[in-house]
Amino acid sequence: MRPRRDFRQEECGAAMVEATIAMTLLLTLTLGFIDFGYALYQWNAATKAVQVGARAASISNPVSVALASAAVTTNVPLVGTAMASGSFPTYSCTGAGGCTGFDQANFDAIYNRMVVFFPRLQPANVRITYSATGLGYWGRPGGPVPTVTVSLEGLTFQFFFLSGLLGFNDITMPSMLSTVTGEDMKSTYP
Repeated sequence: MRPRRDFRQEECGAAMVEATIAMTLLLTLTLGFIDFGYALYQWNAATKAVQVGARAASISNPVSVALASAAVTTNVPLVGTAMASGSFPTYSCTGAGGCTGFDQANFDAIYNRMVVFFPRLQPANVRITYSATGLGYWGRPGGPVPTVTVSLEGLTFQFFFLSGLLGFNDITMPSMLSTVTGEDMKSTYP
């Protein structure tokens, strides 16, 4: 039997213990880089989805069908005069709650273009807002020209490795939006 002091002076397993500690830290760091790279990819994909959604919403039929008659009142100024900012109410529509005159088919046409770029996107995360910012004129066929804002809300980053190791599973993605001017692609001009 060997005395205890021989075990205290023995260094045969020291390299393996040091390698285990170093590999654990190196593996955690490497997996962290992979997860944060994937988070950056998710951020870019969501940003592109918002841009595509805003463009699609600007050339598509409005999600709120009440928009076409929003600026038509009995006390309209002279037909052909410019519309003032705020001349019709703002319509804010989501896939979950809808809005005044919500048209599901029009929303789905925009949403389906967005989900190609960000597959984890849910209809409840998408908000489409139509507002009056002084574009168009009174009496315009097809209604006013809105300013369209598409935003994503309530999304979280998805982590594979760090969620289990360090609990990084509830980091909320900041809301993002894109605003464009609405267009009338359906009417023809002489």
